Amino acid sequence: MIATRFRKFLSEEDWQFAQHELPVIPGSPGNPEHPLRRQIAYGVIGVQLGLTGGLGNALISANTTTLQGALALDPAEIAWLPTVYVMTNVSINLLLIKFRQQFGLRPFALIFLGLYTLFTLAHLFVHGFWSAILVRGASGMAGAALSSLGFYYVMQALPAKWRLKGIVIGIGVPQCATPLARLFSPDLLAMSQWRTLYLFELGMALLSLAAVAFLRLPPTTRMKVFERLDFVTFVLFAVGMGLLTAVLGEGRYVWWTQSVWLGWALAAAIPILAVAFWIEHHRANPLINTRWLGGADILRFAIVTIMARIVLSEQTFASVGLLTVLGQNNDQLIVFFTIIFLASVAGVALSAITLDPERLTHPIMLAIGLVAVAAYMDSHATNLTRAPQMYWTQAMIAFSGTFFLGPALLFGLTRALKAGSGHIISFFALFGIVNSVGGLAGTALLGTYQTIREKAHSAAIVQDIVATDPIVAQRIQAGGAAVARVISDPGLRSAEGATILAQTATREANILAYNDTFRLVAILAAITTAYLIGLLALRARRARVAARAGVPA
Repeated sequence: MIATRFRKFLSEEDWQFAQHELPVIPGSPGNPEHPLRRQIAYGVIGVQLGLTGGLGNALISANTTTLQGALALDPAEIAWLPTVYVMTNVSINLLLIKFRQQFGLRPFALIFLGLYTLFTLAHLFVHGFWSAILVRGASGMAGAALSSLGFYYVMQALPAKWRLKGIVIGIGVPQCATPLARLFSPDLLAMSQWRTLYLFELGMALLSLAAVAFLRLPPTTRMKVFERLDFVTFVLFAVGMGLLTAVLGEGRYVWWTQSVWLGWALAAAIPILAVAFWIEHHRANPLINTRWLGGADILRFAIVTIMARIVLSEQTFASVGLLTVLGQNNDQLIVFFTIIFLASVAGVALSAITLDPERLTHPIMLAIGLVAVAAYMDSHATNLTRAPQMYWTQAMIAFSGTFFLGPALLFGLTRALKAGSGHIISFFALFGIVNSVGGLAGTALLGTYQTIREKAHSAAIVQDIVATDPIVAQRIQAGGAAVARVISDPGLRSAEGATILAQTATREANILAYNDTFRLVAILAAITTAYLIGLLALRARRARVAARAGVPA
C-alpha cells in the first residue's frame, strides 16, 4: 500500500498537451499556458531553487576561514571542500540529462532534492576532514539537479514568447547567491558558529523540496536512452575531470612545483580523458559528441567563456583578497556586498530584457569589456583604499558576471538544437566544464600570479630596509612606542617595532601584487574583447561579400 502510494507520488502527471505545447526535447517540461497565480508560484519556486543551488557552495567558499578553525584544518585542507564540490558537480550532468529523459521530471526532482536535503543534514554531524569531504562530494552530485530545476520552473512562470528570457533568468539567479552568502554570513556565524550555516542551507533545501512536491512541472516526453557505454564514459570522464579539478583547486596551496601528486594527477587525467573521448568518438549514439564539440563555433564559444570566467574571478579572489589584506572582513563589508548583490540582480534583469537571439555575442563582448575597464581602475589601490573606493568597479564586474551568462548559454544551446537534440548533453557537459572549471582555473591563475608578484615586491622592499638607515630606525622606534604601555623592556620594544615594520612591508608587497593582478585581468579581458570585436568584424565583412554576390551569408 505504502509502496503504491510512493510510486504514484513519484509518477508523472497525466497532462494532455496541444501540439504547440509539447516539450522541445525529451527531458524538458512541456510548454502549456498557466493562469497568473500558477505563473507566480512557478517563478517564486524557480528563484528558491536557484538560490538554494547557488548557496550550496557559496556559503562554504565565503566562510572558509571560520570552517578552517572550527574543523582544525590547514589552508590546503579547507580548500578541498569547495574543490570536491566542483569535482562531483561538473560531471554528473552527463547522467542527469538522460535520467530526466528516461524516467521523467517528477522522479528526477524529488529524488535528487531529497538526496540533497539528506546530505545537507549530514553536514551537521561532520567532525573531521574526511567526513566533510565525503559529504561535500555527495552534495555536489545531488546539488547539480537544482540549477536545471530552477530554470525549468522560471521558464514556466513566463508566457511562451518569453521562454528564452526565462532561461536567462533561471541561469542567472544562482550567480546572485555568492554576494548574498557573504552578506548574511556574519549574522549566521554570530548565532552558533559554523553549524548555523548548514542549518540555513538545510532550511533552504527543505523549503525547495516542499515547494517542488507541492507544485509539479508539466511532464516531459520520455524514452529509453541509457546505454551500457554511457556509464563507462561517465566513470572515465568523472575520474579525469576530478583529477584535473583537484590540481586546479589545490595547486596554489601546496604549490605547483613542490607537490609530486599534482604532477601524477595531471599525468593520469590526460590519458583517462583521452580514452573517454576516444570511446565517444567511435559510438553511434555518443554521450559526448566529439565531432560537434570540435567545430570552430563551439571551440570559440568555449575559449571565450573560459576567458570570461577567468577574468570574472577578479571579484571573488582579487578584490576580496585585497580588502582582507587591508584589514576588512565580512562584518565590515555589508554595504559592499549589498551593492554587488544588487548589481548582480540588475545584470540578470537587463540581460533578460535586452535579449536578442540574433545578437548573442554583443552582451558577452560588453560584459568582458566592462571587466577590463573596472579591473584597470582597481589596479591603483594603496594602503588607504577601502571598500567605498571599489563600489563602482565591483558593481560593474558583478553586473558583467550575470549579464553575460544567459546569452553565452543561449549561444551554445541554439547551436546544439540546430545540430539535433542529441547534442544537448554534449553542450551542457561543455557548459558545466567551462563555467565550473573555468572559475577554478581563474582563481588558480590569479592566486598563483599574486603570490609570485608578492614575493618579487617583498624582496624589492626588504632589500632597501637597512637598520642603519635613519628613516628605518625611526619607523622601528615608532613601532616600539606603540606598545610601550604593555612592554617595558627597551630591547623587546625594539624587536616588536621591527616586527611591525616587517608586517607593514608584507602588507605593501601584497597591495602591489594585487595591483599587478588587477592589471593582468584588465589585459586578459581587453584581449578577449578585441578578439570578439575581430570576430564580429569578420562576420560583417563576410555578410557584405555574400550580399554583393547575391548568395546567403
